[in-house]
Amino acid sequence: SDKVAQFCQQKLLRLGIILFGFNLTIQQLIALGWQVIVIDLLIISTVLVVGITLGMRWLKLPKELAVLTSIGSAVCGAAAIMAAEPVVKGGHKQVSIAVATVVIFGTLSLLAYPLLYPLLALSPEHFGVFIGSTVHEVAQAVAAGETISPEALQTALLTKLVRVLCLAPVVVCLALVLFRTSGKDQVNKQENLRDKIVLPWFILYFLLAIGVNSLITLPETTDELIQVISQLSLTAAMAAMGFNTRLSCLRQAGIKPMLLAGILFIVLMATGMTANLVLLPTT
Repeated sequence: SDKVAQFCQQKLLRLGIILFGFNLTIQQLIALGWQVIVIDLLIISTVLVVGITLGMRWLKLPKELAVLTSIGSAVCGAAAIMAAEPVVKGGHKQVSIAVATVVIFGTLSLLAYPLLYPLLALSPEHFGVFIGSTVHEVAQAVAAGETISPEALQTALLTKLVRVLCLAPVVVCLALVLFRTSGKDQVNKQENLRDKIVLPWFILYFLLAIGVNSLITLPETTDELIQVISQLSLTAAMAAMGFNTRLSCLRQAGIKPMLLAGILFIVLMATGMTANLVLLPTT
């Protein structure tokens, strides 16, 4: 049912990510380096500018739909769309369309990474950075990383979560730049902005799990149990994401939202590939 799928997509995804933190250490976070933050910020800003400009001016999409589709592609898929919706006020239909487009192209990207890996002169760790900086959903970063290697999985998830951490500032900036109102409404909007934005608090627990794992060596059986629960949770979240994709919404919306999401998919891959090859040393 829809409730089960929603539970898997939201609660189990967060649980899986938090528990995955017990696989990582602070040393690994530091080892990622400043380049990862630069790559993530470059990709987010490029996709947002291209997506909103093309969506509104060229494709003549409603501003709300252009923004929701762009933030979903730029930051973290469906979670970013849900977080931005209270500020953007796109309504259920536009949210459904935007979510469907990012799920479809995010899934398509999962097929692209194993094909691109042999072509790029990047180590598994650095290819993981490429995955994390370009894939739409957190669960997709896990799925794509697993197809390459355990090292790629770790750097893919860490890089992806740096992007997720950008969600709150991105939504605030969009609210102030694109959805400004005048007079009293503006004051009320600014006062309520903090309440309206759904912050990804689970990342704090994920970071806490990394901190605990960096300081304490867990018993082997406990560590294995945590890993199994984490993997099962993330797998269930991926399955739920596919279940929740409504193709009927896309058919009603026409070709334009899919065209925008397709262009942003190309922009994500091209910008990500260029940034990673320029900023990360090849092996």
